Amino acid sequence: MSYFSINRVILVGRLTRDPELRALPSGTSVCSLRVACNSSRRDAEGEYQERPNFFDVSVYRASAESVSRYTCKGSRVAVDGRLEWREWETADQQKRQAVSVVADTVQFLDNPGERSEQASNDSLGDDRKSEDGELVGAGTGTEDADLVF
Repeated sequence: MSYFSINRVILVGRLTRDPELRALPSGTSVCSLRVACNSSRRDAEGEYQERPNFFDVSVYRASAESVSRYTCKGSRVAVDGRLEWREWETADQQKRQAVSVVADTVQFLDNPGERSEQASNDSLGDDRKSEDGELVGAGTGTEDADLVF
């Protein structure tokens, strides 16, 4: 009987929402991510169809804080980690199960300029950006003295 097993996951995809950073009761930082990865399959007509797969990922300690600081919805990341299975019971006594990824490493695949630009744009309220991401409205740095008449 072999006691050898491998539990390894590598994902490359985009974040479907902004990372959520929180602290466990022990004080350990944990960041929750949702990563979308596409896969292609042939349909009945022989055409390739892309289908997204969504994965819940948890990142711990200092890595959690870095991921929270430098990524946002739409960021491209590579995750290296392991699968973790958990089971719990709901308030109405139904058993639930889930498999998620615990990240050992998260690499940021967007270049640093894109990351800082995304982070600064996303830190502003929606009322200060137009649909194309251009700054608009109050607090955009345009003062009356800057206006040309």
